Amino acid sequence: MLVPRQKVPGLVVETLGHGTFDLANDAPDFATLVVFYRGLHCPICASYLKELERLTPEFAEKGVKTIAISSDSEDRARQMAEKIGANTLRFGYGLPLSLARDWGLYISTSRGTTSIGIEEPTLFSEPGVFLVRPDGTLYFASVQTMPFVRPHFKEMAGALDFVQKNDYPARGEYTGAV
Repeated sequence: MLVPRQKVPGLVVETLGHGTFDLANDAPDFATLVVFYRGLHCPICASYLKELERLTPEFAEKGVKTIAISSDSEDRARQMAEKIGANTLRFGYGLPLSLARDWGLYISTSRGTTSIGIEEPTLFSEPGVFLVRPDGTLYFASVQTMPFVRPHFKEMAGALDFVQKNDYPARGEYTGAV
């Protein structure tokens, strides 16, 4: 389990048009917003990432860099980026499922062709949203077993104003006896 204020696992993936992404070298002013998505087969992911694409400039104004990552191939990641009209959101691809598991993501098996007619990969990770501080420590995490009901990016962008103004600490860091 990842713990706030503790280091997250390393994260290095290839991207569409941005070279190799290495979280340890991303150097945001406040944080990197890492959004793990299920893949091209997921229509909910497309809608979700379209909203992230729209808000990426707002996140950038708050010192937050954004990236969407899946275990999809380069071709499938490119199709997703084209589908959502990506111009500012970085897309990473080829996430090893062992690394997805290190990040606490749930892994699902294929159920065949989805409602939009795209074949699911044999195995893929379920969604996860993470804010990682420049020192590599976890600030925020949301991990899901289903594609539904994800954190709202607009709400998150708004919360960053309060967080930054008040130097609000990452919460959920206690790991002692209860």
